This record gives sequence, structure tokens and C-alpha cells, in this order.
Amino acid sequence: MIMSPKTARRGIAGAFAACALGGVAAATIALPTAAAQPAACNASGFATTAGGVLSAAGGYLSTHPGANDALTRAASQPSGEADATVRAYFTAHPNEFTDLRNIARPLIDQRNQCGVTVQPTQLGALLDALA
Repeated sequence: MIMSPKTARRGIAGAFAACALGGVAAATIALPTAAAQPAACNASGFATTAGGVLSAAGGYLSTHPGANDALTRAASQPSGEADATVRAYFTAHPNEFTDLRNIARPLIDQRNQCGVTVQPTQLGALLDALA
């Protein structure tokens, strides 16, 4: 299946939105962080951390179709509507919110450690530049 850059961007932005809105994390698939060295505060470090977070989030979402559907729907909605969709789903499913927040923990910790905010628009800009 071939995706257009716009579709891929929306999907990846949706995944990052899940990190920001739903706190993409799963205790059952938690990435090793306690013994890990702090991630580098550069593009490579963020890309590596984000790759691990998104991989774990993908595995989690494939086994939680309700969360997967809500985040997929949100990726194609206007910002305010997407926020409401994600908030409503995770309000009704707080354990999944907690799981996803734990998956996102390495990226959240890196963001806090480095004092840098990672935004979905930054990934979109990268995809646009490389397309």
C-alpha cells in the first residue's frame, strides 16, 4: 500500500499527537529508562527516542483497537475536534491513557531534560523537506 506524503504526515502527526494528547505509553511495553543513559539533546537523540516510543505505541495500539481507532480518527480531524475525540476516549479509558503515558515517558523525560518541546509540526516540516 502506497501512502501519499500527506497521509503519512497525518499518520505520523497523529502518533505524535497521541504522545502529546494521550501520553503514548504502556507499562507492559515500557522502554528501559531507569538504567539508560540520558538521551542526547540533539536531532539524533530525539529521533532515536521518538522511534522507540512510536514503535512501542504502535505495538500497544495494535492490541487496543479502541484507542487505535480514536487516534486514527483524530489524525484527520481539525485540531479542536481531534482534542475532544482523544480526550473523550481516554476519559472513558483511563488505564489506556496511563499505559500510553508510560510509553511516552522516555520522550517526555528527554524533552524535560533538554528543555525542548517536540511538536508534530516539526516532524511534518522534516517530511516536507525530504519529500
